[in-house]
Amino acid sequence: MNDSERNQSLELQELEEKLDQLVAQYAATKDENHLLKAKQEALVKEKAGLLEKTNVARTRVEAMIARLKAMEHGA
Repeated sequence: MNDSERNQSLELQELEEKLDQLVAQYAATKDENHLLKAKQEALVKEKAGLLEKTNVARTRVEAMIARLKAMEHGA
């Protein structure tokens, strides 16, 4: 094997290593993206639940205020 062939072989080996690193990085990024999407979905559902609870609480407080005002005017 001459110097030119050795250099080409080394270059090919370096390219293969870089490609392996890119494939591994792609897989890690894909997994991270999947986890982030799942977390985002969970947070969106949690936010919707909290908004619903807030609306229920607001309605109840408004009803209590209305009853108190009615009692105040009735007394």
